[in-house]
Amino acid sequence: MLYVNICVCVILYMVWSYLFIKTYQLTGYRIKLFLTNIFELNLAYGDKNKLVLTKRLCRFVLALAIVAIGLFFLVNYFVHNVFLRIFDCALLFLLVPFVIAGVHYLLWPIEKLIKIMYVKRAKRKLGRLDIIKIGITGSYGKTSTKTILATMLEKEYKVCATPKSYNTEMGVTKTILSNLDDHDVFIAEMGARHRGDIETLTKLVKPSYGILTTIGNQHIETFGSTRCIEETKNELPQNMPDDGVMVFNGDSQSTRRLYDRYSGEKYLTNSKDGYAYAENVVIGPSGSKFDLVLNGARLPVKTRLLGNCNIHNIVTAAAMASRLGITNQDLASAIAMLEPVPHRLEIVKNNFSTIIDDSYNCNIVGSSEALDVLSRFEGLKIVVTPGIVEMGKEQSDVNFKLGAMIADVADYIIIMNDTNKNYILSGAISHNFPREKIYFAQTRKKQKEILQLIMVKGAVVLFENDLPDNYR
Repeated sequence: MLYVNICVCVILYMVWSYLFIKTYQLTGYRIKLFLTNIFELNLAYGDKNKLVLTKRLCRFVLALAIVAIGLFFLVNYFVHNVFLRIFDCALLFLLVPFVIAGVHYLLWPIEKLIKIMYVKRAKRKLGRLDIIKIGITGSYGKTSTKTILATMLEKEYKVCATPKSYNTEMGVTKTILSNLDDHDVFIAEMGARHRGDIETLTKLVKPSYGILTTIGNQHIETFGSTRCIEETKNELPQNMPDDGVMVFNGDSQSTRRLYDRYSGEKYLTNSKDGYAYAENVVIGPSGSKFDLVLNGARLPVKTRLLGNCNIHNIVTAAAMASRLGITNQDLASAIAMLEPVPHRLEIVKNNFSTIIDDSYNCNIVGSSEALDVLSRFEGLKIVVTPGIVEMGKEQSDVNFKLGAMIADVADYIIIMNDTNKNYILSGAISHNFPREKIYFAQTRKKQKEILQLIMVKGAVVLFENDLPDNYR
């Protein structure tokens, strides 16, 4: 009977732990952030983000199960009073977040050792390869610039780029070990949430070429200040070799300051006094066309990509591709071939309506671009958004501004989740948007019901940003 009780308790305990384990994984295994979410009741309660059975998670779940077996064995073996035993078991269920924290620290040395081993293997592999290595960082446009550059360089080289948004140390390491083979070029997207993250990635990849995209206040909640973000992004040019080559997207003042500070070979883009920029820009619902001015030469190009931000990304990527020997003719051909990056101003059309999927955007600059694209369409315009997060003290102001911007373009607004709804609502009303045309939805099912209620043939729906399950 003892072992039956233990088995039942452990099974129920692991089922109950699922919600907390999912939140733990969604916070990137950062235990302090995990516990903060628990105390604020920001649990991963939905199904937007699935639990991913990585090797690390499997190790964690196995360790948690072993700890649970030990705890319930102690309770069932040594506590003989039935009511006290039930109380102790219930207490273990309530304390599951702290048990998860304990298992996290128990496994930390093992995970650290495994990480060091993988990173060393990746460094050794890269050291054996005679390839062009390119690092890309910035606040906005990293993934799009990376994808665009890879398409351009494929005209001449065999290219391996980090997939999707694999921009952490382990994401880049996994790409090197699993994807990199007989390639000529390796492009590594480099993301950061804290000082030192870009330096770590630069020392891993050791790129000879680098791109700095637009710098803004993304993830300011973890960085603390725009100045700190700027210094973190500067870790790429700071750690370039003496003969390194940097391309700076001059679309932001921070990037321009870092351009001025860099002493190596450098190129400034999206500035009339720079190496490359766009002129005569025409943006329509089906794409864009413009003159790409590249080192004084004028190249008329067309692309299916939408928005000024994508044009700036194309110009920046073209400067690097040109430096690596891609001809103007091949650049024009590659630009015409470009496909939208999934969930980043991606147009999905059917016989009834048009969807603008910008759900992977999470900053006010990108939101402004998406709304500009929406304004160029005919028909009823609907914006679905949960707003922008990780803005720290600026969160209310940023989402108030977002609400005002939406009000100037949309006919209907559907606000998802509670996190920013009051800020977006206030911003929209401040621009005289009709309150009766603003809806709230906590679930995708409710969102679908509202859309079915207000949709008409020819409507255009912009899905702007999406939040993980731990935001309500």
